[in-house]
Amino acid sequence: MVEVNVISSSIVRPENINKSGRAKIHLTPHDLDLLYLFYPQRGLLFPKPESETHIISRLMDSLSTALEIYFPFAGRLVKVNNQEDDTVSFYIDCDGSGAKFVHAKAETVSVNDFLQPHGSAPDFIAHFFPTNNVVSCDALVSEPLLALQVTEMKDGVFISFGYNHMMADGISFWRFFHTWSKICLDGSVSNFQPLVLKDRFLEIIDYPIHIPVSEVEMLPSCEILTKERVFHFSKKKISDLKAKANDEIASIELKVSSLQAVVAYLWLSIIRHSGLNREEETQCKVAADMRQRLNPPLEKECFGNVTDLTTATTTVGELLDHGLGWTALQISKTVRSQTNQSYKSFEENWVRNVKIPKTGSGSRIADNSLIVASSPRFEVYDHDFGWGKPIAARAGPANGIGGLLVMFRGVEEGSIDVHATLNTSLWSDVLVNVLGNDLIGK
Repeated sequence: MVEVNVISSSIVRPENINKSGRAKIHLTPHDLDLLYLFYPQRGLLFPKPESETHIISRLMDSLSTALEIYFPFAGRLVKVNNQEDDTVSFYIDCDGSGAKFVHAKAETVSVNDFLQPHGSAPDFIAHFFPTNNVVSCDALVSEPLLALQVTEMKDGVFISFGYNHMMADGISFWRFFHTWSKICLDGSVSNFQPLVLKDRFLEIIDYPIHIPVSEVEMLPSCEILTKERVFHFSKKKISDLKAKANDEIASIELKVSSLQAVVAYLWLSIIRHSGLNREEETQCKVAADMRQRLNPPLEKECFGNVTDLTTATTTVGELLDHGLGWTALQISKTVRSQTNQSYKSFEENWVRNVKIPKTGSGSRIADNSLIVASSPRFEVYDHDFGWGKPIAARAGPANGIGGLLVMFRGVEEGSIDVHATLNTSLWSDVLVNVLGNDLIGK
């Protein structure tokens, strides 16, 4: 039995708190739609620093400075009861309350224990993450918007985090993480620009948004059994999949990307070995960055949750009959369909008829669905806190989702690591063996 001992748990606040000028951030329909979403959790495995390196104090001090720049992460979620129409509203109060910082030790766990052969995920990995089973609305009661955990191992250090997705998307978070690591490395903040917050660019919507009380009633939690595996795609394998998909499409105008080919391959493989009936529906959901798709476009550095979840829907039979190229094309089409107009239409319709998804409610189509999270475009291996760059990236437990595919850039140039978490209706030992054999040596 692996022991992960929590040494301390504390709140780190921004270095300087200017409460007189603090911002109130109203939440958009795209934000509020994530009220019941579990905190995304990611982590990076680092080599062990020299014994004289006092990493905990350095990390906490630099975190305090980073939170001064990325001040929304140190805020709190606030609910307002609107008695006049029996509704509630939410906003982020950037009051500098701080982020949670957990220091833990797992002195018997080695890097090799963590990075098991054939991509197996160790059964103790959940203990290395700080926000298991935490959903966005928990920030109203007991949880900060950001929690971090530093776990010292026998020969390594694992730095993990969980954050409230209503506050930020992966693009914004990894920019914060990069800022934190740079401050820890060299102590300088002179090169960092002030944070650019997303404007409330939909003027036809009145803020704060009023939500019927019935939509924010908590549902009983439902634990879903899952299994995990990390699949490694080499640069050559990715190139082969992309070429095969585009050859099958045989179109000059329509092309799929490397990432779309990889996702299509996984979607096909998982469904093929799931044992689902041909008539059942299955979905693949992919996040699209909307910053440059909006009109007028937002700045690329804009902080916040500015992604839209696109959904490709088909039946099991149709998916299996068509193959890789057709599947990749469905994903490509649904991503391309996300425009300024579709984004605004969603927001307008959401306000007219508020229905907040309840993650893990047990619907059959949810059980058969895949969600693609994160991106190999994120420079996860460029973060250096002062004792070396990461040697591996991992995702924390996924709750309430049929299948979660967390995409990381691989250590080798051009490669991709996919941390897959699948429920029992999608998991198959045959699948794992087939994928393992297909990916080895490619």
